[in-house]
Amino acid sequence: MKLREILNGVEYSCGQGSEDTEIGSLVYDSRKVEKGSVFFCLKGVKTDGHVYARQAAEAGAAALIVEEPVDVPESVTVIRVGSTREALAYMSINWFGNPASKLEIIGVTGTKGKTTTTHMIKKILEEDGHKVGMIGTVGAFIGDEKYATVNTTPESYELHQLFDRMVREGCRYVVMEVSSQAIKHARTLGIHFTCGVFLNISQDHISPGEHATFEEYFGCKKELFRQTGPAIVNIDDPRWKEAVELAKDEIITFSRRTKADYMAEDIHNIWEPGLIGVTFRLDGRRTGQICINMPGDFNVENALAAIAAAAQVGASDSAILSGLRKAYVKGRTQLLSGPSSFTTMLIDYAHNAVSAENLLSMLKSYHPERLIVLFGGGGNRAKARRYDMGLAAGKYADLTVLTMDNPRDEEVEEINKTIIEGLEVHHGKYITIIDREEAIHYLLDNARKGDIIALIGKGHEEYQEIKGKKYHFSEEEVVEEYCRKKFGRN
Repeated sequence: MKLREILNGVEYSCGQGSEDTEIGSLVYDSRKVEKGSVFFCLKGVKTDGHVYARQAAEAGAAALIVEEPVDVPESVTVIRVGSTREALAYMSINWFGNPASKLEIIGVTGTKGKTTTTHMIKKILEEDGHKVGMIGTVGAFIGDEKYATVNTTPESYELHQLFDRMVREGCRYVVMEVSSQAIKHARTLGIHFTCGVFLNISQDHISPGEHATFEEYFGCKKELFRQTGPAIVNIDDPRWKEAVELAKDEIITFSRRTKADYMAEDIHNIWEPGLIGVTFRLDGRRTGQICINMPGDFNVENALAAIAAAAQVGASDSAILSGLRKAYVKGRTQLLSGPSSFTTMLIDYAHNAVSAENLLSMLKSYHPERLIVLFGGGGNRAKARRYDMGLAAGKYADLTVLTMDNPRDEEVEEINKTIIEGLEVHHGKYITIIDREEAIHYLLDNARKGDIIALIGKGHEEYQEIKGKKYHFSEEEVVEEYCRKKFGRN
């Protein structure tokens, strides 16, 4: 493909060389440059691609996309643009033939709940018989097949590469988390979203490497709605009107507190064999009795957002009902098959005091006979985090099992000493079993009727990091294998 073709839609000037240069690949990592590549000099927090311009030219780059002058041989074409990130977005669209235009894409943004909401939407659309693509925090999926990604919303080149693969593999719908960083760095530029979802906004991601101020962070979130059809918005968030002030299409509302297009009423916890979650009556544009197999009434907001988005692309009532009952997020209050139908065991990524307290207080609201929590502390991390998690466990759990969790370069016993200090503030009962697999086996052997057992801290992780090495370790696999051997399950 000629450079001129993939520059379509980009404002540029040609500093040297020719736009008729033949191009073989697009890259923004100088280590991946091959003969015929276009190299994009992206500016990041820690690095500036312009520094690697000559290295890229020497490696065989046919053209460079730059914001500033670079000193490279005259044989290399140099294209000057206002923003290399914006150029990468538009040129990636052209390179892959604009696959996003062949898909119906649902974008979800907000401080909390993006991952859960996208999983819910994906499951609803699958229950309606569609093959669905999904992109977000836990990776990218085409149907059930997972692809590793670096960012919540990948760089624009990888994003369109995924869209292209999704089109070729028969996807019609894509649901994706749209992070503030993605919008700030033009990763989603040039994409039209069938609809956009705003969940909530709170103080987060304010740091030198992310956003300088809350206003910048919120401003990036709002920009999504310049690129969407209808804007689906949580009117329980006090800043919802500001969130969708840039919307160009219909505004669709949802709420669990007030009148909206999609409303939740009569919200109740539900806990029975194989299910721990929330039920509510749906009213508004769609009606019905909804059950979600995820605990916590905050998930009602995520479910309402998912219902509104799925309905917008034509999902049936039956798909909404069955999809929400079946949806789960790996490592986020993920229900496991415990030792029996009368014991509930789940995995959650809660690994700091706030998330641990939120999780344990929520599980306590189901009034289990015993609330048992298993966790450890990460090595080479702040000691205050360990102490505070001990405080939370001592406050809510009837029993805490202290174990290993990525000790890294520290000794597990030393890590757990700090946790115990926090536990003892509330006179929390605890035992210590260093080997995490052995600790899980202990819980499976000693579970009682009416227990809720929470394995926290690891979540979706499938490794233990010890002394500079990562060893495979999956709590889900440990539970499944032990139950199969001990209780004869398939």
